[in-house]
Amino acid sequence: MKTQSHLLSLSWAAALSVSLLAVQPAAAFTVFDPSNFVQNTLTAVRTLEQINNQINQLQNEARMLTNQARNLAGLDFNVVNRLRSTLATTERLITEAQGLAYDVQNLDREFARLYPEEYAATVSGDQMYQDAQERWKYTRDGLHAAMRMQAQVSENLTQDESALADLVSQSQSAEGALQATQATNQLLALQAKQSIQTQQLQITQERAAALELARHAAATERAREVRRRFLGDGTPYTPHPVHFYGN
Repeated sequence: MKTQSHLLSLSWAAALSVSLLAVQPAAAFTVFDPSNFVQNTLTAVRTLEQINNQINQLQNEARMLTNQARNLAGLDFNVVNRLRSTLATTERLITEAQGLAYDVQNLDREFARLYPEEYAATVSGDQMYQDAQERWKYTRDGLHAAMRMQAQVSENLTQDESALADLVSQSQSAEGALQATQATNQLLALQAKQSIQTQQLQITQERAAALELARHAAATERAREVRRRFLGDGTPYTPHPVHFYGN
């Protein structure tokens, strides 16, 4: 009896199992495909790499644009007007200089009149004296102009030192290529301005020296002409005794 009951239980269990299998839908079974899984994983990895590359590219482009903006940023600092101002001051001193004109045409005419190679016989002694006075005045004015230029250049040095310090500071703190280039150009402008100023100073100094040399040359010619007129062109004066009161 016990054996039959056991066999009957097994039969019922088998029948129940078959019944359950018969009613379970086919979709409930999961089928794993290793090759498809690997392929999907590789595709996901490649997609992620592409996204990372695109992100890196966008970041590089953003940095490039930032650098370009920095390099193209202008320098908000300019000393050119300061340089022009000091240079205009020295130019004004030359314009105000008295005496012989600085332009060639007028200078040649005045020089021929005041510093002749030789005096004509028609020139009076009074005229020669007046010319000598005018030459002395021109020499004095030339020396005065040279000394004024020296004083002005000395004052300009303080402003140039200040401009130089500012430009060096701007150059060292430049954020981009354009700012560095602009600061360098202004440093070159300062150097050019100082070179022009040095030439102006040299012109006035050498002019004063030239006026003095010309005055000496003219004085020598005047002395020669005065001596010639005193001695005359005829028979030289011969001393002879003079008798007074019939003696």
